[in-house]
Amino acid sequence: MFGFVSGVGIAGLSKRSAASARETCENGFSRAVPVAVSAPQRVDAPSLIKVQQPMTITEKILAKAAEKDFVLPGDNVWVNVDVLMTHDVCGPGTIGVFKREFGQDAKVFDKEKVVIIPDHYIFTADERANRNVDILRDFVQEQGIKYFYDITDRSDFKANPDYKGVCHVALAQEGHTRPGEVMFGTDSHTCNAGAFGQFATGIGNTDAGFILGTGKLLVKVPATMRFEMNGEMPDYLLAKDLILNIIGDIGVAGATYRTLEFSGEVIPQLSMEERQTLCNMAIEAGGKNGIIAPDAITSEYVDSRTSKPYEKFSTDSKASFYADRTYNLADLEPVVAKPHSPDNRDLAKNCRDVKITRTYIGSCTGGKIEDFIAAARVLQYQKVRVPTFLVPATRKVYDDLHQYKINGQTLWEIFHSAGCIDPASPSCAACLGGPKDTFARINGAEVCVSTTNRNFPGRMGSKEGQVYLASPYTAAASAITGYVTDPREVYDFDSNKRHPAETFAQVE
Repeated sequence: MFGFVSGVGIAGLSKRSAASARETCENGFSRAVPVAVSAPQRVDAPSLIKVQQPMTITEKILAKAAEKDFVLPGDNVWVNVDVLMTHDVCGPGTIGVFKREFGQDAKVFDKEKVVIIPDHYIFTADERANRNVDILRDFVQEQGIKYFYDITDRSDFKANPDYKGVCHVALAQEGHTRPGEVMFGTDSHTCNAGAFGQFATGIGNTDAGFILGTGKLLVKVPATMRFEMNGEMPDYLLAKDLILNIIGDIGVAGATYRTLEFSGEVIPQLSMEERQTLCNMAIEAGGKNGIIAPDAITSEYVDSRTSKPYEKFSTDSKASFYADRTYNLADLEPVVAKPHSPDNRDLAKNCRDVKITRTYIGSCTGGKIEDFIAAARVLQYQKVRVPTFLVPATRKVYDDLHQYKINGQTLWEIFHSAGCIDPASPSCAACLGGPKDTFARINGAEVCVSTTNRNFPGRMGSKEGQVYLASPYTAAASAITGYVTDPREVYDFDSNKRHPAETFAQVE
């Protein structure tokens, strides 16, 4: 299994070629290699790059990582990797590639730059899924890898002090997402970390195995598409509505191997969690990465989670873009992506005739604490008409459900009073379907409104299922009515001022 494959990498190298690439990398091009292009010798990257021409934020980060003064879209460059992340689905395959190409006794390039997070198929009796986590654990012990968020007792996740949950949210919470760095992960939603001004993208097992051995990867510099969103964010909109609108406009192939750079007056209005939602779904438009220029809000979040130094970059005013789109936030309304594609956009209010059988609030896209605050805002003092599944992305989100209050009620109490199913253990759960005993998996002809990121046939389980992608507001409203519902139909939003989820609930 090779998972999501990046545009440029070492797929197809023979064992001898990969070994030669490593030898040449160590010896600084001391001899020619006829089959494989060899990475340059690693040296300390400069703290600042010298701008020779206007560049975008993505181009600046890649130029720094490639130890070049500047890069252009289409350039193929070897970049030094700051963070490599893998998980239980692709980790064993990545480890297999690494050992096959570099030797059974090979050591990883930097045991503090590899982050391993079990999160996908965790709470299941499936023996193969369980074995995947065992393989990760054995490798971590063998290599002395510092950042491994392990789970051994699946009957009670709270009995595992190191277990976190969904990798993309955990990476941010644990301080691994830092401006100006390069992160690769064996998961297509690694682009989530672009919210922090970091170049972050998904790769396949072959490329990840190569990084484990060398700390480098050959990357084609993507062209940038800019999406500028201006005006005041209406109270009834969330970041999920913004990204679904963009994907609906350009299509699931509209940004293939390009950067989606999000900018405009909306960015200071968005918390780091909402920014993650925007960047998270760049891949659903075919994007190589999503990115937002870091600001004071970014620094406050990052500095509270890590003491490691980082460098902020921003796009030059005269930088060139492949495409440049502008949105007026006042023109946007709550939307859904109808089955069976994230670009099958429609206004939520146009889908009132669609009866649903369940709702799902969770995933790296829609399972953060602010997603649950938004859902609780709509659900308070209401009752759900369909089974409503709640899956906190991480252990911290799970704990915060008991800490955050709206009008004196904890989020947990609000969901319980509304008739929701009690929140599950933090994991990816049904977002990727998984084994048949996975919590909330669609096992038949269900119609689900979900805060997840993909709705292709079989994505959440059975191919007979239908998934409508939506914001937490829309998902909660639909749970109340039993049909796809514009949240304005069941909740009186403020027409004069936005009340963001990050400030709507308080810890008392």
